[in-house]
Amino acid sequence: MSDQERLIGEVEAALDTIRPYLQADAGNVSIVEITENKVLKIKLLGSCESCPMSIMTLKAGIEEAVKKAVPEITAVEAINLTAIDDPNAVLPDVLK
Repeated sequence: MSDQERLIGEVEAALDTIRPYLQADAGNVSIVEITENKVLKIKLLGSCESCPMSIMTLKAGIEEAVKKAVPEITAVEAINLTAIDDPNAVLPDVLK
């Protein structure tokens, strides 16, 4: 198993610990890549894609869980982060 495969497995396990919370709001997350600098790039899925709270979900939830479980990861970035002032941002029904 390569170092990259090991990292992906450890990151998936960390994401699995927070997926139930994302899925409770009809959201999810997937790994896009882990860069040479150990930056995890993810894609927010479902309601997380258009939620104005996605930056908080990313920083306080996803990034914290991943960096705690996999200290080699230096940062977590979402490739499709919704800005809090995006006029197309929509809160999940659960949060309304």
